[in-house]
Amino acid sequence: MALQLRTFNDIAGGNTLFKALGHPAVAARARRLVESLSKSGRLAVYDPDGSASEFAQLYDPVSWEIAGTFVQRAEQVGQDVLGFPAEPITSLPLANADVLFIATFDVERHLAAVRRLIAPGTLVCSFDELRLPDAMVSHPSQYLNPLNFANNYALFRDGDGHHTRLQTANYWNGYGADDVSLWLCLFDEHGEELARWFEPLPNSTSTIQIDSAQVRERFGLGDFVGSLFLHAIGAEAHEVVKYALDFYGDRNGDGDPVLSCTHDANAWPAERYAGLPAPRDGERVVLWVQNSHPAPIPAGAVGLRAMGSDRFARFDEGIPAFGTRAIDVGQLLPDLRWPAQLEIEAGQHFVRPRYEVIRSDGMRFVSHANVERSGLRPDPAIGRLGPEFGKGFILPAPVLPLADFRTSFLPTPMAVEQLELPVQVTVYDASGQPRANRSLGRISRSESRDVEVDSILSEARAALDSDYGHFELSYDLSDGGDADGWLHALFRYERRDGSHCADTSFGAHMYNLPVVFRDEPQSYRGPAPGLSTRLFLRLGFDERATLCHLIYPTSGPWHDFSSTQLQLFDALGKAVSEKSVRIPASGSLLWRYEEMFDPGERSAARGGYLIVRDSTCRLFGFHGLASASGAFSFDHMFGF
Repeated sequence: MALQLRTFNDIAGGNTLFKALGHPAVAARARRLVESLSKSGRLAVYDPDGSASEFAQLYDPVSWEIAGTFVQRAEQVGQDVLGFPAEPITSLPLANADVLFIATFDVERHLAAVRRLIAPGTLVCSFDELRLPDAMVSHPSQYLNPLNFANNYALFRDGDGHHTRLQTANYWNGYGADDVSLWLCLFDEHGEELARWFEPLPNSTSTIQIDSAQVRERFGLGDFVGSLFLHAIGAEAHEVVKYALDFYGDRNGDGDPVLSCTHDANAWPAERYAGLPAPRDGERVVLWVQNSHPAPIPAGAVGLRAMGSDRFARFDEGIPAFGTRAIDVGQLLPDLRWPAQLEIEAGQHFVRPRYEVIRSDGMRFVSHANVERSGLRPDPAIGRLGPEFGKGFILPAPVLPLADFRTSFLPTPMAVEQLELPVQVTVYDASGQPRANRSLGRISRSESRDVEVDSILSEARAALDSDYGHFELSYDLSDGGDADGWLHALFRYERRDGSHCADTSFGAHMYNLPVVFRDEPQSYRGPAPGLSTRLFLRLGFDERATLCHLIYPTSGPWHDFSSTQLQLFDALGKAVSEKSVRIPASGSLLWRYEEMFDPGERSAARGGYLIVRDSTCRLFGFHGLASASGAFSFDHMFGF
């Protein structure tokens, strides 16, 4: 029941074909094409790029009368193509076909080589029948150029007092793109299209804001929950639509119980995801599955299991094309409780999913699972790295002010082959001084261990000099074990009075080293080493304050202090103000926008955003909102 699509790999990056075939703007035309060809007589299929199977998975052309399938490469002769053993293209004249369907875009480059083999009167068609309109294509001469399909999905809902707000910037303009616009399509939970529209953007690095309440009013919609598909036209440099997504509620006497945030959904559907927490007593955990294709997800194709278990519990409902479903974790696996964590079998049917924790008192928050890699083996070279790599791979996360927040973490296996995580944790205060260290040993795949920063500091009889700081997870191979460089954890932040909570999760990297190992230290754009920072900070709205926690992690010795600029821009991307801050190496800075910039500056920047820029080091950042009621949101930032 899993799809076999070429989506993303670590060598080639993202694949574009499935995006081109499954784009919401062409799905209806593709279905009509399948129906038309089923009535056109004997059909020969020429598959020069190995793309026919992906088309068939999305549109199921079982009604075609196939006379034969043909390939270009000799090594592919005899392989299965649409249920037939492939023949060399030189055998095409023997097929006696009425129609030749060439499973490729930009078909002219292939027609030149095979035209003499096509019998007179044969109808020829191809994937070019499914091209987007020229107005939606950035580079028409190379249709499968990744920049032609800079897109993403967002979980989008409005109703019952709950709203969604997507924010980003026209960062493509900063790389020289003019006349950028967005093509947007909103689907409801049944996969029915509610609205589609163009959103032209100014020729500047302007703010992009899409609010569900405004969309609802603009198109006269009722309550909805579903997927917002975003396609950037005219993109340069970045093929992914990155964004921050806020979930917020109507203000009432109970404060702001639904405030939370996540980031973009990752544009490539994966086989598995992990890092989904089980509920605590008095909680429900709902997994939001957004079908990212024009083909339905069969009943039973989506499964959940406890990490380390050998059996998936199956969701027994099908999900229509582009539809959205809320899967109650407790109904599928009623005996699991936090800190248990789950794997998600997704079968490439959907992009990185969100989950929502709903408490019996009405408080709720949304976060996301992460892609669980397959084929990633332990790397012995990590254990042999020399002293020039210092701490090597580290996974930094904030410690929010201890007086008000409880900070904990849950190491999460994030590769199918990870059988254990040999981990240690080091807690740093804001000045960069290590205050406590604990080895967690070799945590087995089936062991879910929730670790509180309070307990680590208490055990070490230590305190943080400014009541906040950060901690770092790193490998501890002193007692053996394997490392693969793919160390992940879920971080949970909870007010000590229990009134609100937030989850975020991420993986380890190397930070601020002049030497390179594999593709580390990673860069936001270009090859390693990544030694600079450009982070996007969306600003609060409706009197919600903006939080930002910046960490300056160092795998080895680097500059003693960062040289960080907080660059404030208005809604059109015009610079308003800039502040300079210095963060100690291995230290952090927790600050509020409302305290960093004066009222005049904030007024001039209304509707804008902030960029955290540093050309001397790579920072890792977290952003959030806070309301007067005590509700808050928290997630890691993205860069471009």
